[in-house]
Amino acid sequence: MTDSKNQTEEMAKEIVEGELKAEEQAAEASGEEDEGIVDESKLPFPRATIVNMMRKHLSQGKQIKGQVKDEMNIWLGKMVERIAKKMDAYPYTYVDYSMFKEAVETYEKVQDIELEKERIIKYLEKIKADCDSLAREVDRKFEL
Repeated sequence: MTDSKNQTEEMAKEIVEGELKAEEQAAEASGEEDEGIVDESKLPFPRATIVNMMRKHLSQGKQIKGQVKDEMNIWLGKMVERIAKKMDAYPYTYVDYSMFKEAVETYEKVQDIELEKERIIKYLEKIKADCDSLAREVDRKFEL
């Protein structure tokens, strides 16, 4: 039984090493640099999961530098930590959907704030155009 367990562990090691080598070869082939890459065991999520999610939303053929992969991973880990701490502040022994929704509400509203900002900027540009038009009209009427 111990021999079987050792064989299984060795096979698992070989698979992991093979995957790491394949990832390194793919990075070299795509021109991605390994500078600044953090040890994957220190990252909160599997690097491949983060990269696959990013690739879904990036144009085909775009390269993702190693530092970006790691920093995205770390940032997402911090977001999970913040949200979990906010949900943990409740005095209950469980976490439910309403607690989750309240914890992420701040982050969900960021997009709404961005849209409101764009609307205000357009409105201010319209006011500025109206002011410029009035200034030209005053200059034309009161020109000496």
